[in-house]
Amino acid sequence: MTEKAPSFGLLLFPDVTQLDLTGPYEVLARVPGAQVHLLWKTLDPVRSDTGLTILPTATLAEAPPLDLILVPGGGGINALLTDEEVLAFLAERASGTRYLSGICTGSLVLGAAGLLEGKRAGTHWASRDFLAAFGATPVAERVVVDGTLFTGGGVTAGIDLALRIVGALFGEQAAKLVQLSIEYDPKPPFDAGSPEGAGEAVTTDLLARMRPMIEARAAAVAKSAEALRRRRSARAG
Repeated sequence: MTEKAPSFGLLLFPDVTQLDLTGPYEVLARVPGAQVHLLWKTLDPVRSDTGLTILPTATLAEAPPLDLILVPGGGGINALLTDEEVLAFLAERASGTRYLSGICTGSLVLGAAGLLEGKRAGTHWASRDFLAAFGATPVAERVVVDGTLFTGGGVTAGIDLALRIVGALFGEQAAKLVQLSIEYDPKPPFDAGSPEGAGEAVTTDLLARMRPMIEARAAAVAKSAEALRRRRSARAG
């Protein structure tokens, strides 16, 4: 157990997938005494990728010391992959925080900041192969833990991941209390939450619908990975 009240920082950005953010928020905010900060460049309202508007509580520049930095995913991560202000914030703060976390495609943003090199990491199944561009080893698991790095699969995996972090910080009993308080006992109506469960026909259909997004993400990842290589070469030189 930490001696002081924990301080959690969750990155909020335009076109975030809100459940990537709000799922972990519900878990972390129920830790007794916890301070949960929604961080963005300004305090202006931020619109999620499905239209939900969320208010930041602190700017990146004003963020306090943090025990956890968590990056959710969503369509907006493509812009973050080359956003120098966001990537610098993550890179600078990484050494001073106890845990780093990426939910869904938020893991790719950690990669773009140079924080996944040599690490095992997870993300949404449709973007998993992109992790290798940042020097990570892609892992097909719902929650992937590599030292102090916690990464997870798509969207709903953020709840599982946040519970794992609470357990790491405060012990299994504390995590169980939070899980029970939110009645997190999922029993989905269909076994379609993974390509393996959904089957080839459903997966192929969804991938066809997602093709423009995946192609745009591939281009953004390639650009970001090249920028990361240039930054590392400049530091080495």
